[in-house]
Amino acid sequence: MITPLVVGIIAIAYFFDFFNGFHDAANSISTVVSTRVLPPFAAVSLAALFNFVAFLVFGVAVAKTIGAGLIKPGVVDQYVVLAALVGAILWDVITWLLGLPTSSSHALIGGLVGAGVTKAGLGALLFSSLNVTVTFMILSPLIGFALAFTIMAAMIRLFFRRSAHGVNRYFRRLQLVSSSLVSLSHGTNDAQKTMGVVTALLVSTGNLSSFVVPLWVVLMAHSAIALGTLFGGWRIVKTLGFKLTKMDPVHGFSVETSAASVIIGSSLLGIPVSTTHCVSGSVLGSGATLGVSAVKWGVARRIVWAWLLTIPASAIIAWLTYTVIMPFV
Repeated sequence: MITPLVVGIIAIAYFFDFFNGFHDAANSISTVVSTRVLPPFAAVSLAALFNFVAFLVFGVAVAKTIGAGLIKPGVVDQYVVLAALVGAILWDVITWLLGLPTSSSHALIGGLVGAGVTKAGLGALLFSSLNVTVTFMILSPLIGFALAFTIMAAMIRLFFRRSAHGVNRYFRRLQLVSSSLVSLSHGTNDAQKTMGVVTALLVSTGNLSSFVVPLWVVLMAHSAIALGTLFGGWRIVKTLGFKLTKMDPVHGFSVETSAASVIIGSSLLGIPVSTTHCVSGSVLGSGATLGVSAVKWGVARRIVWAWLLTIPASAIIAWLTYTVIMPFV
């Protein structure tokens, strides 16, 4: 039987999913807005649509990694999940207020790690999966950087004799496709993280006998992230779309294509990656083709510091939350 406490934690999980879409909407729309291919409302509406329909395209491998691959199943309970969600949500709010494009995904991972270790020590962690996740935290933006640089360099070589106006008019259409792919990949990888947490909660409370993601969990996760995306996070749009480097539609296409490729590939492997990291790395890679001075490395440095702090900061908040609530249980 699903108790009122479990219902409340599930509601908090979907609020996290909503805020994930709100916080990370910038990832899929910042380039298409900054290149003026779409006005902001049209961009977030398109992003919300593809965030929702992602469940029709991909499986739930990432959900299984989050829900059953980071912390030993016997350690997960309703209080661990609650503390993890509070840690992730509070860190998301802090970085949103600062306009920093950090990772909701890694905030959730940090929250789970912090709450799990608080309950059962380091033995609670499944280091094999956790090591892969942390490794891809570093690799995914680097791959995005390299892929975007390569794509943009190829575009420069192919179209350098054509007028900038003609090239940009062509890539304005292509950007509609590449931006939609980023939104689809975001819905695929990020919504699955909430599915994993909710399913783990249901298993730990005896409401599911095994880790199989129910359809209603899938539908609600994609609905919540789509709604969050529809509301959008404009502070972060400004950072990613305007403050890192100048972008034309051809740059936007290279950024979106590379980021979507990294995220979709990782999702198929069941690896939870950060859409924010992949897009930010791709923005830097595309901008670097214009020369080192074309990228505002000071802004990039602030983003990297926020990335590095995400897992430990959300883990500490989760640790504090778990420590505070347990005496009242």
